[in-house]
Formats: sequence, C-alpha cells, structure tokens
Amino acid sequence: MSSRHVQRGGAILLLGAAVMLPATPAAAAGSVSPSIRPPGRSPSSDVRVASADEAPSGAERLSRGQIMAGIQSPLAAATVRCSSPSSTHRRLAARLARGIGAALEGRSSIVGLAIADRRTGITCEANSGWHFASASVVKVTILGALLRKLEAEHRHLTPAQVTLTTEMITESSNAAASALWAEVGRSHLQRFLDLARMIHTHLGQGGYWGLTQITAHDELTFLRLLTSRNHVLDKAARHYVLSLMARVIPSQRWGTPAGVPAGVSVHVKNGWLPLATYGWRVNSIGSFSGDDRNYMIVILTENNPTMDYGVDTIEDAAEVINRELG
Repeated sequence: MSSRHVQRGGAILLLGAAVMLPATPAAAAGSVSPSIRPPGRSPSSDVRVASADEAPSGAERLSRGQIMAGIQSPLAAATVRCSSPSSTHRRLAARLARGIGAALEGRSSIVGLAIADRRTGITCEANSGWHFASASVVKVTILGALLRKLEAEHRHLTPAQVTLTTEMITESSNAAASALWAEVGRSHLQRFLDLARMIHTHLGQGGYWGLTQITAHDELTFLRLLTSRNHVLDKAARHYVLSLMARVIPSQRWGTPAGVPAGVSVHVKNGWLPLATYGWRVNSIGSFSGDDRNYMIVILTENNPTMDYGVDTIEDAAEVINRELG
C-alpha cells in the first residue's frame, strides 16, 4: 500500500527518562492481557508538564533503530464485528466488517476500533477494550474536564483559557495541554471520566498526559457525549469542543476523515507518539455529521514502524467506513 504524502505536523521526537507504564487493569472481553504489553518510555514532548523549551534530564532522540527494535512481527488482522438492530441494514453491516477487515489484513499495526452510526444503528468494534497510550487524543478529554469544572463552578472561559484550548485542539499544542492538565487537576480530570462513564480510561502518571491509557470503547463513549444531549456537558460546552475539532489545522486533518464525502462536517483529533516498545502510537477519533449523516469513528493503533505507516493503517480502514456510511 502506498504511503500518502501529506504534511503532518507533529511532536518533537524526544525521549525523557524511562518511566514504567501503570499496570493495565483487566479490560473488556477480547482484550489483550496486560502481561504481554511491555512498559515503554515516555516522549517528553507529548506527555510532560515542563515548559515547552525545557527537555528533561537525559533526553535523547528516538532513533529508527530503537523504534524498529520494538516492533513485533505482523499479527493476524483484528477481527472486526459489525451489527445492526434492523434487518434492513444487516447486509451493510456485514459488508462493512468485511471491508475493514480486508483493509487491515497484513498490517503490523495492532488496532483498536469502535464505530457507531446513528442513522442506521450500525455499530462496529475490534479490540475495543484494549488499552493504548493516548498521545494527543487525550487533549479533547482535558478540554471536556475543564469545561465541566467551569460549569460546576458557574464560571466561563477566560481569554487566556480560550487561547490555550484553541491552541491545544486546533494545533495540538503540547505546552497548552500541559498547562491545562495542571490547571484542571487530577481530581477534576478523574471526576470527568467518572461522570462520562469512561471507566476503562486511566490517567497518565504525574504530568505524563500522553501516556493516559485509553480504549476505543471509551473514546466512542466520549464522542457520543459530545454529539448528544446529556447531563455532563451542556450544549454550549459541546458546541465549543466540536467547533475546535472542526478547525483543526489542515496538516493534522488526516486519519478518520479519509474518504469522507463532500458536504459532511468533520470533527477530528489525532495523536502520534513513538515509544521504544511497540513503535509508533498513532490514533484518530472523529465525528461526522450533516447531509443526512451522523456517525463516529475511533481508530487507535500501535506497533507501527513509522508514523506514516500508522496513518496509512487508519486511513485504509477509514476510507472503507466513510464510503459505506457516507
């Protein structure tokens, strides 16, 4: 499969001091055992609280050799399951499952996937309970937690917070994310996860927000929250989050939007992060609406030898999804 040559803005590839990933609790049925998920090292640029121009002591660049050494042999393609509550759309669900499975076949990427289409009722999943390092995808959760905290305190975003949240989502600013992670605080971040019923999400230790452990199931739960009426985020908060996701800069609009039909509104957030075990983590979440469409896609990956390889894995699957649901 040919690599897509698009500009992809990204994090500075630095590795800080080695940190052990927190033990991964048992996930949903079908998830991988945590005992075979080795601990990795945390890239300073995508996970820490320190200022943007300060590298941790002992920081070093991650070489291609280090990445390749952590890549496992190609695995069997993830088993994709799609279902429909209506007999009208069961054939479409079966075609969707076959198409996604074919797109992932032969890839070295380990994939966690979750899809929901409100129009047809079709849902799909593959390894939706597996845990993946979030990288910058968690920035949307940080924003949700901030807005929930402000709502509970009957306060509004300050001009400084507007600047930080805009930079964090539309440009994927790590410095902004670190500032807001610290400002919201761990207790409020966890409170938001509890309210949102993202029960399988585990916050990164200390300031390492990019090592937050997420699942496709929980990320889909979050997208449902952002796109429907609920008691966690009010209408204004949901609109603000989605408006920023719709304004992500062109160089970062890859991933789940691949192949989306014209006339459909795209709300996307991506994350990318190299670790010394299981290579690049490349993740993409997206919500798509308008022109009689209303669906959400979550694709999380690891075991990618390069960032482009992970992006291609996501986009090969997304093109099938957007073609069938669009």
